[in-house]
Amino acid sequence: MLVLIALTLTAEQIRADWPEFRGPTGDGHAESAKPPLRWSATEGIRWKVPVPGKAWSTPVVAGDRVFVSTAIGEDGSPLSLCALAFDLASGKELWRTEIFHPESVFAHQKNSQASPTPVYAEGRLYVHFGHYGTAALDASDGKVLWTQTTLSYAPTHGNGGSPVLYGGKLIYACDGESDPFVVALDAKDGSIAWKSARNVVVSKTFSFSTPLLVSIQGKTQAIIPGSGAVISYDPDTGREIWRFRYGEGFSVVPRPVFQDGIVYVCSGFARAVLYAIRTDGQGDVTDTHLAWKEEKRVPRESSPILVSKLIFFNDDKGILSCLDAETGAVHYQERLDGRGGYSSSPVYANSHLYFHNGDGVTTVIRPDKTFQKIAENELGEYGLSSFAVIADGFIFRTENHLLRIGK
Repeated sequence: MLVLIALTLTAEQIRADWPEFRGPTGDGHAESAKPPLRWSATEGIRWKVPVPGKAWSTPVVAGDRVFVSTAIGEDGSPLSLCALAFDLASGKELWRTEIFHPESVFAHQKNSQASPTPVYAEGRLYVHFGHYGTAALDASDGKVLWTQTTLSYAPTHGNGGSPVLYGGKLIYACDGESDPFVVALDAKDGSIAWKSARNVVVSKTFSFSTPLLVSIQGKTQAIIPGSGAVISYDPDTGREIWRFRYGEGFSVVPRPVFQDGIVYVCSGFARAVLYAIRTDGQGDVTDTHLAWKEEKRVPRESSPILVSKLIFFNDDKGILSCLDAETGAVHYQERLDGRGGYSSSPVYANSHLYFHNGDGVTTVIRPDKTFQKIAENELGEYGLSSFAVIADGFIFRTENHLLRIGK
């Protein structure tokens, strides 16, 4: 009996981990977690500790540790690009490692020099700082195992897209000022495994999206939006499988979501459109694989989220849309709150959806075809990061603090 209990706890702990941007499934879901529905700046906060520097990366959680990246220094001055580890139970800082010390370049006021979210796997923490470089650390003590700084490119508005791990490779997009490309690093030593040019003709090439790994007919695809098109790659070789063009869309930030053979992609700035694209094609599928599209209230920064056969997304001003994921039929469009300023991506846990804005307000809704607001929780601190979900709460990074929300 004791052995069975131990095995159950181990399984729960694995599900409680949040190893990358938008969690273990890459779509914001933590269905077994039971975070609270209500909290405030003074209630429901288990601990709150200061974090140096500025970063809009999401914290990642593995076992009894929380990891964050950060950039210490002002724009125009040398930066200290660091990774830090904290104790999940107490919030105590366990180690801090400086990885790079470059001269900073301009970052948009809603961006940071440490916006990409780290990735944790098998005792290693992979930290990515866009054009500044990428590194692997021993998660136990913060020792740097390797760095990769040869993939330099000219950024626009700083960096943002996070990496993913697949088949021993760390994959991410380098969509900068010109000549955008996608690259895979060997996770063992940081060497370049493959590199693929985007080859999309657009006037503005910069974007900040994160790859989504999906299985299509038994084969894995890495679907990576960029300026002008979303492209699917073979994650083993970098070979392009298909592409869907959406014109002059640029500065694409939202991470796609996937369900029942359809990937849902936002086209970014200028004119944001949500495209539902069938993923079983080859080559240019622009004219053949569009299931439906939505042109109203589409986010430019936060990612959509799927629950059952419904897709939810909020625009930057806080208007929440609920659509039928199969047909695109609109069930409702309602305001989350009166403040707006939405950049972080929502999460699904405890049978509810959580939408967090930059002013520190989290609106909790019940995912249904009718709008049902359950709670509006005010934290009172500015921050553009997304939540990391743990078994009984959230880990959240504000402008100056790291917090654990929960009983």
